[in-house]
Amino acid sequence: MQVKKKFIYKEIIAAKIRNNAIKIISVKQKNNIFVIATKFIKMKSIFQHLADLENDNINAAFCIVVETFGSSPRKSSSKMIVTETGTIIGTVGGGTIEKTVIEEAQKVILSKAPVLLKYDLKKDLAMECGGNMEVYIEPVSRKIPLHIFGAGHIGKALAKFSVELGFDVTVIDERIDVFNDFSEIKCACINKDYKEILDNIKFDRKTFIVIVTYNHMHDFDILKLACKKEHAYLGMIGSKRKVAEVKKMLNDEKILTPEEIEKIDMPIGIKFAAETPQEIAVSILAKLIDVRNTLR
Repeated sequence: MQVKKKFIYKEIIAAKIRNNAIKIISVKQKNNIFVIATKFIKMKSIFQHLADLENDNINAAFCIVVETFGSSPRKSSSKMIVTETGTIIGTVGGGTIEKTVIEEAQKVILSKAPVLLKYDLKKDLAMECGGNMEVYIEPVSRKIPLHIFGAGHIGKALAKFSVELGFDVTVIDERIDVFNDFSEIKCACINKDYKEILDNIKFDRKTFIVIVTYNHMHDFDILKLACKKEHAYLGMIGSKRKVAEVKKMLNDEKILTPEEIEKIDMPIGIKFAAETPQEIAVSILAKLIDVRNTLR
């Protein structure tokens, strides 16, 4: 009877962090032969994690130790990210100081107001190291969703400018091939019926809606559906005559009260002598920024 020889296998791993990468050295023993292998695993910097959170539209707070005095668990420039669910990336020292900073970071996420915190570690937190730490916490908010109905000249220009100014843009248009020249704009493009899309859009108190379609009745139909949903901003393009007609229809059909009608931005945008599609888009964007910067 032939007995197969068993292999002797052993792996020893040593790791060293250098230049934001982990160097892993493994030693394998097989049939009394040692093989040494080295590989590098690139680590994400904390700023790359911040970019990922922004791209994924996750609210968070960025915490950085700006100054320390005496003995402290971490030194200045130590960084930590805290998400709205309490997940952390990085550290500002562990223990009571870190627990306290996490709690304060979650308050900052809600308030959207940065804070500078100063701690006497022994007196304030009963930490025996006894030094002092200053921690700055800044909110990192998800992008505001902007839904643009209409991918014509104004809609396209507004999408381009809005993306560059930090909005999370979706453009909706039912026309075939209308998005052929949108490839360089980093926005979502939906080529479907307007009414169908309205039923699937998630609306909340931060949703921005701009109506700039090619058809007046489309504008009115979208407005009728959108005005009853939760939103931060709702605006529709149109001349003074068109706006007057729309207001009358909304009132006559008892869709909205006169007070609710006046809350709709129409004619849309900040009033100035805009003529080209790009200039009109700038006037709309100015209004969007004004509303966004007053949100809480």
